[in-house]
Amino acid sequence: MKKIVVLSGAGISAESGIKTFRDADGLWEGHDVMEVATPQGWMANRALVLKFYNDRRRQLFEVEANDAHKIIASLESCFQIDVITQNVDDLHERAGSTQVLHLHGELKKSRSTINSSLVYECLTDIKEGDLCEEGSQLRPHIVWFGEDVPLLEIAAAKVSSADIVIVIGTSMQVYPAAGLVGYAKKDALIYYIDPKPNVNYELARMANFKLIEKTATEGMRILKEQLLDLTD
Repeated sequence: MKKIVVLSGAGISAESGIKTFRDADGLWEGHDVMEVATPQGWMANRALVLKFYNDRRRQLFEVEANDAHKIIASLESCFQIDVITQNVDDLHERAGSTQVLHLHGELKKSRSTINSSLVYECLTDIKEGDLCEEGSQLRPHIVWFGEDVPLLEIAAAKVSSADIVIVIGTSMQVYPAAGLVGYAKKDALIYYIDPKPNVNYELARMANFKLIEKTATEGMRILKEQLLDLTD
C-alpha cells in the first residue's frame, strides 16, 4: 500500500469558515498576531490571549469538516495516510482521518506554562487561575511564533518515507514547516493544490511536481480520481 503524506494549512479550514490571519494583512480575527500568538503577547496581556483562544475554541463547535477534509480521510481505504497539519482545529479528525500530527498545537488542548509535557484535553474556556497539577497557570496548547516546533523531526521522518506528498491549503512559505517538503524522496510524487499558488524553490525543484490550481475541495476531487488510478 502506497504511503501518502498530506501537508495541510489554513486554506483547507478556510473553506469551513475558519479565518486565517494571512487573509487580513497580519490580523487574525481583528488582532495583531504579535499580541495573541507570541510568548511576548502572553506575558504582556494574558487575559487577552486567553480570551482570543477561548473564542477560537468556541468557533470550532460552529463549523464542520468540508469535502476536502472528507476526501483526504476517505483515501485511507486505499492508501496509508499521514496528515501533517499546521492547523490547530480538529477538522481532519472529525472528517475521519486517523493519523493526524498537529505541528502548531491544538485548540482543544491546554498545557502547563512551566512543564510542556503536561497537556490536557480542553473543551471549554481556559480561565486565569486554572492550574496544572504542578500549580502553574494553564495556557493554550499552541506553538506560538518564536517557539520551537517540537514535532518537526517526526514530521520530517514521515515526509521522507512517503511515496506521494500532497501540499494543500498552505503556501509553504513559513519556516520551519516550509522546509518539510524538502525531505521528500527524489522519486516521490508531489501535488500542490492552491487557487493562487506561490511555488517556492523547494517545490519547483521537485522532478515529479504537479500543480492543481484549484481550491482545496475542488483540487481534492480532481486529485482523488488521479490517485485512485494509481491503485488499478
